[in-house]
Order: sequence, then structure tokens, then C-alpha cells
Amino acid sequence: MDTLYIETPAALTDLCNRLSGAEWIAIDTEFMRETTYYPKLCLLQVGIPGLAALVDPLALDNLDPLLDLLYDPKVTKVLHACRQDLEILFHMRGELPAPIFDTQIAAPLLGYQEQIGYASLVEKRLNISVDKSHTRADWTHRPLSEAEQQYAANDVIHLCALYPELRSELEERGRLAWLDDDFTALSDPALYVNAPEKAWLRIKMINKFRGVQLAVLQALAQWREQTAQNDNRPRNRLMRDDALGDIARMTPDDMESLARIRGLHERLVKRYGKSILDLIKASRENEPKPLPAFKKPSKPSIEQEALVDLLNAVVHLRAAEQQLSPTQLAPRKQLQQLVMGSEDIELMRGWRKQLIGDELRRVLSGELTIGVANGSLVVAPAA
Repeated sequence: MDTLYIETPAALTDLCNRLSGAEWIAIDTEFMRETTYYPKLCLLQVGIPGLAALVDPLALDNLDPLLDLLYDPKVTKVLHACRQDLEILFHMRGELPAPIFDTQIAAPLLGYQEQIGYASLVEKRLNISVDKSHTRADWTHRPLSEAEQQYAANDVIHLCALYPELRSELEERGRLAWLDDDFTALSDPALYVNAPEKAWLRIKMINKFRGVQLAVLQALAQWREQTAQNDNRPRNRLMRDDALGDIARMTPDDMESLARIRGLHERLVKRYGKSILDLIKASRENEPKPLPAFKKPSKPSIEQEALVDLLNAVVHLRAAEQQLSPTQLAPRKQLQQLVMGSEDIELMRGWRKQLIGDELRRVLSGELTIGVANGSLVVAPAA
């Protein structure tokens, strides 16, 4: 395996020439976000069979030649647990690369545990032990040690070995198309955007506020999110939720009252105090946005739980036949929802619906019966 460290425009051009024409490219990232709102890309790893490259964005001002390749719709992007990697690419380009293949999502369709970690999958599939000693490394420092470079390179080296194996077996089992909906969903930009006007919905104590106090909290949450994004600072480093709540409860109308609120740093009050007071004043004149309807989750009755147990037996039967995890095929919570009349669930969409969802619905309707023959569970048409 040829491993390159790319830190000059000329080396990046040479790399892109070598990657050009590849049908798929393995991707991983190393980043930091402890002191920023958006993740700071510190290293971008790419790989194809026989080649792994560590691209240093701290040394390169322009990654566009490589990004153009990664955004080519003819090239499949191979990742593991891709959400954070895609978030970084989205904020770099304002759009998401497609198509993608996530080995963490694909692996359970071949009998591996759900949410399997990269090291665990590599060990189980390739019989290779992955060094995890640099998981919490400071990727902003330079130069990177040889051990850190090897750790980063391994993330795409093993992906290059995993992807052909997983894809081939999925094709053999007729399961490759099962992943289409999951991978398409990961390319939805809404997953990677925190809309400031909806920031208040993430505050856990929101249901304790009404009237003017609620309007103030909503306005403050939106202001904090927008300011955190503009300044590229973590929202809680700008102002914690409990401080937001205290301001909304006390609704101060002058700088002195605002400064007395616990958790507000003097620098924050000095810099943003007038803006906060203006928000409070405006909020007194505005109607708050309605709180989300809160409906206490209903629980299945004893009879319904018995039906869930019955359906769960069918799920275990089909999961064993297909060499799948029963919880991946149909989690108990979704069985409860189905029994209670809801079909707006993952179980009744895509490959799960085809494999088991329709059968379970027919069991509930009485079209199919469950019995025992020769010591085994049998699902058959009703007489």
C-alpha cells in the first residue's frame, strides 16, 4: 500500500490524477470541534486499492481539485459511520456528496451487530487488530508523528479492503438495494443544518415557560444559535441553557439587572448586553410560538403486549432465516406501534416491509395464523 502525505498544491494535483477514474474512493476525516461551532477539518484521508493519502487542509488553502472528485456522482464514496464526515463536507461545499456507502449501516445486513464500530468490524471481517491509541489525539498539532499518520491512514486502508467484500456479499444475497433508502436519507441536507429559528425546540426546560417568558426564551435561543454560528463558537460556551432560562424568567430591562444573572460572563454582557435587552423588549410585544403538542405516549394493553410477543416470535424466525439481528429487522417498540395501529414506522417501509412488515400485518388481520409443527414455529394462511 502506497501511503502519501499531501501538503503542497503540486502533490494534491498528482494525487487527484491518481484518483481520477476510480469507481469508488474511501474517505475518513480527523477533526476538532471542542472550541468551535463547526467541526474544524484537520486531516482528510482518501484511499483506493493500493493507495492511501493523508491530505493536510491546514497546509493547503484550496482543496477544490480533490473535492471535485469526491462530489463526482459517478464515484461512490465509502465511509464508516459517516454522519460527521458528511457534516464537514456539507459545510465546506454547501451540498452533500452522493452516492455513498456506509459500512456501519451495511454490516448488520450481513449478520454483524448494529452500530458496529470500525475497529470491531475490521477485526471481525478482516481479522486485523486496529490500534485505537490515537482516538483522542490533537489533530491540529504539526508535525503529525509517524504513529498518528499510520493510524489515520489505516482508517481508509481497511475501508478499501472492507468495501469490496461487503458489497460482493450483499449482491450475492440480493441485499444491496436494501441500503438505497438509508443511504439516500443520509444525503438530506436537513440533517446537517441547525436552523436558528428552531433552536428553542432543543431546550429541555421549554415546557416550563409560558407567555412573555416563553417568547423571550424562544428569541434568545434563536439569537444564541445565530451568534454561535456567526462567531463559530459552541453555543454553550456562548451561553448555557440555564442562563437562557434565568434571563427568560427574570426578563431584565437594564444592564445592571442582566449582569446579576448567574452564569453570564462580564465580557458577554459588555459585548451582547444591548442586543439581549432589545430582544427582551421586542419579545414582550410578540406572541410566543406555540409549544409542540406533547402527547403522553400510550402503552400497549396486556392483550396488545401478548400480540407483540406473538409477532416477535415471527420476527425471530425470519431473522434467523435471513441471518439478521431481530432488533434490526423489527425492534420491539415498532412492533408495539404496529399493534397499536401505526404504520408510519421504519418496519413498514422499504426492505423491512417486504421482508417482514407485510407478513406481520397479515398476522394481525387474521389472514395468517401461527402454529407449531414438528417443534418449530409455522406461519400459514388461515383456514
